[in-house]
Amino acid sequence: MPAPSDPHAETAVATEAEGGPTEWITREEVGVGPWEGPWPTDERYDPELLENGDRRNVVDAYRYWRRPAIVADVDARRHPFHVAIENFQHDHNIGTVVRTANAFAAAAVHIVGRRRWNRRGAMVTDRYQHVEHHADVATLTEYATERGLAVVAVDNTPGSRPVETAELPRDCVLLFGQEGPGLSAEAQQAAALVVSIAQFGTTRSINAGVAAGIVMHTWIRQHADLSTSW
Repeated sequence: MPAPSDPHAETAVATEAEGGPTEWITREEVGVGPWEGPWPTDERYDPELLENGDRRNVVDAYRYWRRPAIVADVDARRHPFHVAIENFQHDHNIGTVVRTANAFAAAAVHIVGRRRWNRRGAMVTDRYQHVEHHADVATLTEYATERGLAVVAVDNTPGSRPVETAELPRDCVLLFGQEGPGLSAEAQQAAALVVSIAQFGTTRSINAGVAAGIVMHTWIRQHADLSTSW
């Protein structure tokens, strides 16, 4: 006699096979193939991409566009917040910070300290994101002052304000420290505001790349026009 069927078994199998809305079930080639039909005459389009296809990691609105055209379009709607991260020990989180800043259309990312940084985590988004270098915190502070940008340091230090309840300035530089040691003393002194991220577990700190994403998204929630997102 066959065993009674489990009404949940089929659902479980189907769910596993179909996957969730953000899961990649098959590793299909990213992007689009060669343009079909008459080519567009708009100068923003790249003839090489139209002929061979566009496999870049860009949103569909920018398919087949030349890179300078994409940058120019994003420049027209970038947000007025900047992101800065200290790089005195070759921090491997910088690529992630650049990628996230690109996703949120930050005005620019500023590398403070060592000029060289690991670009692997950026996933090529640094081609579309303005990235600038400053030898030290003093140079960054001068840059911010000249442009009317408030420096907001992010660190779990005594006296910091919870970012969950703090009002971030619209025109600002969100400054992050190294993975491990956190912000330098110079960076903390240069800040008009120091915010921290609420934690409830055992770890002393959050990964710098993750912390940057949290604070950037806090700025987005407070100031961005969500109707303009993709």
